[in-house]
Amino acid sequence: MPFSPLALLALIFLLSLLLVFIQLGLISITLAKLGLSPGSAVTLLLVSVTGSLINLPLFKINAEAPLHPPIPSRLLSLLRRNMPAFTGQTTIAMNVGGCMVPIIFSLFLLLNNPLPILDVLLAITIVSAISYFSSRPIPGIGIGMPFLVAPLIAAATALLINPGLSAPLAYIGGTLGVLIGADLLRLKDIRRMGTPLAAIGGAGTFDGIFITGIVAVLLA
Repeated sequence: MPFSPLALLALIFLLSLLLVFIQLGLISITLAKLGLSPGSAVTLLLVSVTGSLINLPLFKINAEAPLHPPIPSRLLSLLRRNMPAFTGQTTIAMNVGGCMVPIIFSLFLLLNNPLPILDVLLAITIVSAISYFSSRPIPGIGIGMPFLVAPLIAAATALLINPGLSAPLAYIGGTLGVLIGADLLRLKDIRRMGTPLAAIGGAGTFDGIFITGIVAVLLA
């Protein structure tokens, strides 16, 4: 999908901030708890953030225009990618940075850590439920949710279920839980949001997934 030049500038600014955090060691230390080298941590961050600009279309569904269209914010409209006009259909897509990357990295963690499958399923279920009830459909935009709810729940759940492997369990339960609870379980609400594009792991939930993965591991 096309995006505005200011969105690109915002991405560059965010990448610069991430590099500063890496220099300070905060994010590197966090991802080191997951067994990543500094180079691998930088790669994961860059792929996640740049991948958030890429949506892979899956299929289209018929949708309704919202009864009360939202009043667009000037600031948000500058930073958001240019969206096509709503024509009665919504394209369901998969966001690379917010969906594909967390799934692939979660599989990597599962293969490289002796996590009991029941612990993983329980953590994902708890975070999914909390994410579902704390997320809300926003007409004309997508699904939004508070940033810190999922990471706090993911970290606490991981520490209670498996303290010895709390870091990888917090990442897996947190990121996949947000994907399921705030995206997949909310697909039924998309028909009433009047948005031309709904990306799984995109828009507001990318921030939730990204922050969940980092903060949950840091706290676990």
